[in-house]
Amino acid sequence: MAVPKKKRSKARGRTSKSINMRLANPAKSVCPRCGNVKKPHVVCSNCGWYKGRVAYAVK
Repeated sequence: MAVPKKKRSKARGRTSKSINMRLANPAKSVCPRCGNVKKPHVVCSNCGWYKGRVAYAVK
């Protein structure tokens, strides 16, 4: 069986592992009421609506 000739440094090992741990871009959806871009399943920060009703009043 093959044996490594030299010790692999912590920095080199962590760099190769970090490729698999990258964060994906967050999902985006459009508010059906105002058309603003927002995260899905979250209250719209522009108009304050969520699931067809007012979640909070926006001034």
